[in-house]
Amino acid sequence: MPQQPSELNPETPRDECEFVVALETVERSLAAVKERYTQIQVDRLRQAELGHRREDTRESVRQNPTAQLKQELREIEQELESIELNLESSLFSWASIKQPFWQAVRFGGLGILVGWILKSYAG
Repeated sequence: MPQQPSELNPETPRDECEFVVALETVERSLAAVKERYTQIQVDRLRQAELGHRREDTRESVRQNPTAQLKQELREIEQELESIELNLESSLFSWASIKQPFWQAVRFGGLGILVGWILKSYAG
């Protein structure tokens, strides 16, 4: 479990405290990206299911145009529009994950460098 900055030893250098805070920020950002990616997958599956159901309902309306079938078709189309809007407005792009990615690269490299330095002093 990562240490919170308040839990760090008082002798801990300020740079290390900043590193811990930045690392936790990157972890939260990555978790948010993973959560959004999962939501996108769920929305795409639901969109495909509703698309098939819409086509089936349209065919049923052509054969037997009842008010109930027309209402069902309207509801399906409204839900599809909502999903499409959600997918369009919230899709992540490289721009939205660029900063956390480069922070992870930078601080990961810094961690390796600090590890080598500590090993050279200890070894």
